[in-house]
Amino acid sequence: MKGVGVFLRAVNLPGGRLLMADFKQVLAGAGYPGAQTVVATGNAVISAAAADGALETAIEAALARDLGGAVEVFVRDAGELAAIVAGNPFAEMAEKDPSHLVVVLLRAQPSAEAVAALQAKIKGGEVVAAGVRCLYACYFDGIGNSKLSAAMVERALKDRGTARNWNTVRRMAELTAAA
Repeated sequence: MKGVGVFLRAVNLPGGRLLMADFKQVLAGAGYPGAQTVVATGNAVISAAAADGALETAIEAALARDLGGAVEVFVRDAGELAAIVAGNPFAEMAEKDPSHLVVVLLRAQPSAEAVAALQAKIKGGEVVAAGVRCLYACYFDGIGNSKLSAAMVERALKDRGTARNWNTVRRMAELTAAA
């Protein structure tokens, strides 16, 4: 068993938001009794044999069964998260303004061509770079008013994803390594 980070994409449940206590309870019912939720934004750390599509599907099914809504799940093991942290091409941004450095976890490895095409479409000062099944994005002028949206990223990369700021990614890497 190894530490695995569980990241929820937009939580779309009928009738409201997903409470982290409910998320933890679903994970326990799915066979991960030691689940630890992290921040109130749909992150958890579990112990699992593998961080793969089968685990994502199982957690998605448990969430749908227990809470009645479809929620996409992305998982990364401790090694993958360590590689994302180590591979960050924006070390200065991570140090000086980590809340404006975002990692978009993706299903597949983004191609260099798709990332270059995305960068060319950006009208503001944002900068993007590919990582291990992820995209790093720097929002120098803030995220709220940026034209670099999740939909724009997904269209350009032809992949689905879920984004977390650098502080959360780093914390999840630490917790999965310790699990």
